[in-house]
Amino acid sequence: MANIAAARIQREFKEVVKSEEVERCKIKVALKNDMYNELEGTIAGPPDTPYAGGTFKLEIKIPETYPFNPPKVKFTTRIWHPNISSVTGAICLDILKDQWAAAMTLRTVLLSLQALLAAAEPDDPQDAVVAKQYKDCPEIFIKTARHWTNIYAGGPHRELDLENKITQVMGMGFDEGKARVALSSHNWDMERATENLLS
Repeated sequence: MANIAAARIQREFKEVVKSEEVERCKIKVALKNDMYNELEGTIAGPPDTPYAGGTFKLEIKIPETYPFNPPKVKFTTRIWHPNISSVTGAICLDILKDQWAAAMTLRTVLLSLQALLAAAEPDDPQDAVVAKQYKDCPEIFIKTARHWTNIYAGGPHRELDLENKITQVMGMGFDEGKARVALSSHNWDMERATENLLS
């Protein structure tokens, strides 16, 4: 890792670890190795969102060209959100692409990602299926996002009606993960989800 990038990320890492604001927002960062080029971030789902009570892990890779280029960040905890891929965890956020500025820091990135969970941008989606549900069926979106938060991020809210549908689809011989994705993607319509799994 280039010296400028290593020195800068070490300083920023300490800033995040010591920041009261970051601690108050329940954001953490940890080293994956001693090189400071791979970090693991953790952000808490913001209150009054379907992600509340969940803990989401992030993979953060620092390029050699940092801080002139943004870190590469993705969710390793599965999440149902218009701007985050429900399959790969890839994130659509302008500051991680063309709106990055060298003055931005790791703290900015982590706080921005937490803010994204509270204010989705469905018109610039990473996951078109989730964005469509967010816009067309907001109540179903909230239940689905809460369900995924409970299952994958340790969230407190169980959606028993949704869990029952997953159990029914599993009874047809499909595994739980595939059943959840098919039902989530088809607004929990059993018939459409099953057709999708059989096609």
